Amino acid sequence: MHTIDALISPQGSLDILTLEEINQLHKSASTGLHELFRQCCLAILNCGTEEDDIAALLERNEQFDVDVVPQTRGVLLQLNNAPISAFVDGEIILGIKENLYSVLRDIIYLSNSLLHNEQPRTGTELTALVFQILRHAQALAPRRKPNIVVCWGGHSINPIEYDYTKKVGYELGLRGYDICTGCGPGAMKGPMKGAHIAHAKQRCHDYRYIGITEPGIIAAESPNPMVNELIIMPDIEKRLEAFVRLGHAFIVFPGGVGTAEEILYLLGILLHPNNDQLTVPLIFTGPASAIAYFEQIDAFIGATLGPKAQAKYQIIIEDPSAVAIAIKSQMEDVVEHRQTVGDAYHYNWQLHIEEDFQRPFIPTHANMANLKLESSLPTATLASNLRKAMSGIVAGNVKTFGLEQIRLHGPYQLKAEAKMLNKLDVLLQSFVAQDRMKLPGSKVYQPCYRVS
Repeated sequence: MHTIDALISPQGSLDILTLEEINQLHKSASTGLHELFRQCCLAILNCGTEEDDIAALLERNEQFDVDVVPQTRGVLLQLNNAPISAFVDGEIILGIKENLYSVLRDIIYLSNSLLHNEQPRTGTELTALVFQILRHAQALAPRRKPNIVVCWGGHSINPIEYDYTKKVGYELGLRGYDICTGCGPGAMKGPMKGAHIAHAKQRCHDYRYIGITEPGIIAAESPNPMVNELIIMPDIEKRLEAFVRLGHAFIVFPGGVGTAEEILYLLGILLHPNNDQLTVPLIFTGPASAIAYFEQIDAFIGATLGPKAQAKYQIIIEDPSAVAIAIKSQMEDVVEHRQTVGDAYHYNWQLHIEEDFQRPFIPTHANMANLKLESSLPTATLASNLRKAMSGIVAGNVKTFGLEQIRLHGPYQLKAEAKMLNKLDVLLQSFVAQDRMKLPGSKVYQPCYRVS
């Protein structure tokens, strides 16, 4: 494998650190930040690589390392044995350089300014924490009218579905919308590519392609080349809250358990009575070949969360322009509502989120087995527990922690009542059959879970 050593000068929104901050990133520091920073930087340098095998990526780049070099006018990054694909004629690609400094910005800020406080936080404090992270990343645009469309969908989608996401992104771009995704490949990349062409046609110069990720998943979903604002949240729960606080409308493309987790998270929040009056556009869409997928998702939601949850979204098949037109129409309602109630354009403060949706869920075998998946539970509680189950499966598929848990203890055991068991198993088996659990490759997918 071809590698290169390089000294990278500052680029992006952070280039000044204290000596204490630099020392915390040193290999000998007890903080553990160096390895986290190294893995995140490696993911950035593999930008555009469609791979979700963290172990293979780390093994292939075992010799890679990164050091922060202090300078009186900022900091430099010393890259050793970096993948040569991140360079052109010996010069690092500008977008990759920007994202490296985004990693430095977020890792340092999260560690020093926020996460050193081990005291339990209230829901209000957690929402303020998400706000502070986004503000520090300069992701909040107070004087910009609502126009951020969050696009969710799988990193493991087929070419027909990928082309469709580009077409939807194109229609959104023609109407001037910014795109926010999980920053990876597949349905996270397609809308940005489509929007980029449309923005060029419309001579838009201040477009935003926002990628929101978290340390546990960034190596499995390296940022795609279109992302021009990369934000690393500390965990999946804060990542999800960042999506729903920052975004103004939501589009769901075909996906797997990660996409199901996002759907359940948002629907669980929208079902709370405090959010009944909020306008939150939510559209499920895909090509004609994805009809069966959305029928399964819709049936699962109806059988578990009920008709009220189904009323929170609409399904549009094989019609990219209709999706964009619906978003435009409903976005006008978003603007009108926020003007009426005096809520901010740049951060959805009014959205009520229960603490159960905010607190990190650690997917140990005990925690997965203890999840209550029963139809008798309150709807919001059931949505939260189903979300946690999906989150655990995502961890078992691609995250370092989850992969290690599966290696040590075998598949997770999910326990559900008989009424719920069949619905959950059918949905998960359909994801496996359609290659939606991991990127298709030479290896046959080995389920990291059992439902009993």
